[in-house]
Amino acid sequence: MLGNRLAKQLRHLKGWARAGGITCFRLYERDIPEFPAIVDWYDGDVVAWVYRRTRDETPEQVRAFEDRCEEEILDGLQVPGARLHMKYRGRIVDRAEQYDRVDDRGLVRVVEEQGLRFEVNLSDYLDTGLFLDHRKTRSIIRHYAAGKRVLNLFAYTGSFTVYARAGGAAATTTVDMSRTYQDWTRRNLELNGFAPGVAHRLVHADCLQFLEAGPAPGEAYDYIVLDPPTFSNSKRMEADSFAVDRDWPRLVALAVRWLAPGGYLYFSTNSRQIKWDDALLPAGYAAREISARTVPDDFRNRKIHRCWTVTGT
Repeated sequence: MLGNRLAKQLRHLKGWARAGGITCFRLYERDIPEFPAIVDWYDGDVVAWVYRRTRDETPEQVRAFEDRCEEEILDGLQVPGARLHMKYRGRIVDRAEQYDRVDDRGLVRVVEEQGLRFEVNLSDYLDTGLFLDHRKTRSIIRHYAAGKRVLNLFAYTGSFTVYARAGGAAATTTVDMSRTYQDWTRRNLELNGFAPGVAHRLVHADCLQFLEAGPAPGEAYDYIVLDPPTFSNSKRMEADSFAVDRDWPRLVALAVRWLAPGGYLYFSTNSRQIKWDDALLPAGYAAREISARTVPDDFRNRKIHRCWTVTGT
C-alpha cells in the first residue's frame, strides 16, 4: 500500500515541481493509517520519518514494521538504498532535542528551490535544514523585500534571509543562538552569491534576550519573520524553558517593538494546541491568519503550520 501510494504521488508531483523550480517536496504524510510516516523527496534522495505504532509492543515488532516501511519506500520510488535516509521519531523521547545531532555521516547535498540553492543535511539531524512547509511563506517575503529591512528571528539555517536578499532587501538581520546554524546560514548565502556585511548582519544570540534588549535608536524593520520552536529548554536560553502555546503573546509583544510604521510581522508555528486570541495582542495591533496562503500544495496536511500577519492599526 505504501509503495503504490508513493509511486503515484511521485508521478503526480514531478511535473508540478519542475514547472515551479522545486526539487524538494512532500510525497506522503500519514496518508494511510497503517503506515504512520512522513516521506519527502530531495532531488533524487528520499528522507523518511517513521513513527512508532502503539500496536507494536515488542522491539521485534517495531523493527519488522520499520523494515517493511523501508522495503515499500525503496520499491515504490525505485531509488537505491544509499539514497534513502530513514529516521525513527518514536525513539526520540525529549522533544527539546529536535535540532541536536543524531548521526555523524555528513550526507550533505545542495538542492534548488525556486531559483535559489540551499545546503541540506540528510543524515545528521532530525530535520534537514530546509523546512519545506514554508516554501510559500519564503516566496511572500521575497516578493515584498525590495528596498525593505527584514528581521529573521529563530532563523535556523537562514532560508528566509536568502529569499529576502534575493528579493532585493536593503538590510537584513538574522538571529539564532546556534553557531552551527549561523555558519549554515552563511553557507546558504554564499551558495546564492550573497555575504554578510554591515547592512546584512548575522547575530549569534538568544532571540528572547535579543528582543528584550530592544532596538537601537532608529532601528526598525519593515518585515519580521518569527517562526519559533514549539518548545525549548536549551541550557543556552536565559529562561528555564520556552513553550510557544504559553509564551506567544509575550513573544509577539516584544517583536512588534521592532516594527517600522506600516511594517508586517509574520508569526508562524507548527503547534496544533496554540490558542490564538486577538485580545492578547499589544494595544494598537491587529492580526490576520493567512495559513491558507502559506501551506504549499504538496502538503496534504493543511494544518502543517499556522501563520498570521500582525500589523499596527
